[in-house]
Amino acid sequence: MKIFDDKNQQIGKSSFEFIYKDSAATLSAQQLGIAYDSKLIADQAVDVGKSPSILTNISIVVNSYLYGTRLHALWEYNTQKIKDFVAPIQKGLYQAPIDAEFQVENNRVVAFKESENGTSIDFEKLQNILQSKISQLVYSPKQQRITISIPIETLEPKLTTEKANSFGIVEPIATGSSFFANSIPSRIHNVVLAASRVNGILVAPGEEFSFDKYLGDVTSLTGYQQAYVIQNGHTVLGDGGGVCQVSTTLFRAILNAGLPITERHAHSYRVEYYEEGGYPPGLDATVYYPSVDLKFINDTGNYILVQSTIDLNTLELTYTLYGKKDGRQVSITNPVVSDVVPAPPTLYQDDPTLPAGQLKQTDFAAAGATVKFSRTVTKGGKTIISETYVSNYAPWQAVFLRGTKT
Repeated sequence: MKIFDDKNQQIGKSSFEFIYKDSAATLSAQQLGIAYDSKLIADQAVDVGKSPSILTNISIVVNSYLYGTRLHALWEYNTQKIKDFVAPIQKGLYQAPIDAEFQVENNRVVAFKESENGTSIDFEKLQNILQSKISQLVYSPKQQRITISIPIETLEPKLTTEKANSFGIVEPIATGSSFFANSIPSRIHNVVLAASRVNGILVAPGEEFSFDKYLGDVTSLTGYQQAYVIQNGHTVLGDGGGVCQVSTTLFRAILNAGLPITERHAHSYRVEYYEEGGYPPGLDATVYYPSVDLKFINDTGNYILVQSTIDLNTLELTYTLYGKKDGRQVSITNPVVSDVVPAPPTLYQDDPTLPAGQLKQTDFAAAGATVKFSRTVTKGGKTIISETYVSNYAPWQAVFLRGTKT
């Protein structure tokens, strides 16, 4: 019995390090209660040769003297100690699964939430790994430090996105985003309003989507405020300034989805909003209800859900297209800028309605340029779309109103 008590002393000095990403927790074998069951082993030794059969006892004793008898060395450990010790790691990584939500009214999705898998420590697998490592530890003549990567299990939601709807919508197929952090309050209002109206739209297989159809009339009567718009070659205050931020963002999602685009128009000049966040020029799309539109055809064979989200902290707008991927691959080249024309000299115009000496900028300088990029979409090894987008941006003059009122 003393032999195994001494062995337990040695085992207790070894340690286990449980790691997950940047988190780690170290526990000694003694804290885990890993030890031989000395008493049980001693009882087994005493019982050798004490069976009811004399002949069997004689045989066991003789064999023990000649060849020795291997007793089953039993060890134990505290399973609750492990759960308690990795609890801080479990708290940091645990995510409960989220059920999907899908509610349709008048052919528009009015409540949507994509299902999400949860994560947790796989305690059963962790126990199995630990048991195999204990075998390695107890038979080692030396003190050890054993590292164990904590296994993770995926927790499935009860209601997945696919099960929540009958439209075959399974997963995101593409996203597009843009920033509008430097917008005035009225422009932010318009972006949020327009994005809410072009949202939750189900596009049937083979259907042509029209941005203007869902946007509707853009006036103060439909809730829009005055912000800067491009009109008759000038940047002026008008109802709905900022709506093109929404069409531009959706255009990017459609491009990334590899869907055929049947109508798209570039802006008259390069707008700084659409290049925020490091986006190159040429990835914009202007709309003007009801004549200038953004359109695409759903040729995937499944329904597509057009969904918008806005982060009001970062002022980032994102469009996500949900559906079912059909294996198409999309390649978009980096836009190439050529034929750059400098912006005209700044223009100052007297304005008797402004106090003398006050300046108010109404147009912002932008160099003219031609911007080109290409998109290739393949499916099953065949090219189904091959096209080049050309945007011709006019040079734009900075204009300041100069107050003359006395």
